[in-house]
Amino acid sequence: MREEYDFSNAAKNPYSKAVKKQVTMNINESTVDYFKKMASESGLPYQTLINLYLDDCVKHKKKLEFV
Repeated sequence: MREEYDFSNAAKNPYSKAVKKQVTMNINESTVDYFKKMASESGLPYQTLINLYLDDCVKHKKKLEFV
């Protein structure tokens, strides 16, 4: 194995824009339970489902209505 490698001409990571940022949030227990139930039905992890839902909100520029 070499002591050093030259990656200056390496291809860019196509997933670099999809890097996620870890955050800590307080979420209602009923909300977590809802996504966990959906997760068991879909086979996807519940955190992935929450992320997909939030991504959809951003994509469609959804806004909350406060009453």
